[in-house]
Amino acid sequence: MADQVDRILEQWHAEKPGLDVSPMAVIGRLSRSALAIDARLAETFARHGLDSGSFDVLATLLRSGAPYRIAPAVLARDAMITSSAVAQRLNKLEARGLIAREANPDDGRGTLVALTEAGTTLIEQALPDHVETERAITDVLSGDEQALLAALLQRLESAARSR
Repeated sequence: MADQVDRILEQWHAEKPGLDVSPMAVIGRLSRSALAIDARLAETFARHGLDSGSFDVLATLLRSGAPYRIAPAVLARDAMITSSAVAQRLNKLEARGLIAREANPDDGRGTLVALTEAGTTLIEQALPDHVETERAITDVLSGDEQALLAALLQRLESAARSR
């Protein structure tokens, strides 16, 4: 069954028959898949009053282990976001009472970000639904196919990041 990417490739073959546009098949489908996956995940997050950024911060704090608090720079690194994005997300989550900023006992000038009881409760409710949404999407692939795809995507990411 032909899809939009197939139609785009056909158009390029007709317009530029000498140009190998085969990378567009991979990148186009990868981009379209990412958008569709993000939309499905957003629905799950919304059921819990979250967006992807808020979920990422809360999940990063939870997976950091007890006592569920880390420095903002570590949070930025582990959630793979910029420090300015972290500040915006923290302000929003703090206003909702889901995280708290505390003085860092090891650095008098620094702060730590900690999950509050409300934040812990929320992320522990949202996490199983998030994983189930991911499972519903990836279940079309066998375990071996999922492992292969994860390895291939890791290679593509590495290639995209190298210059």
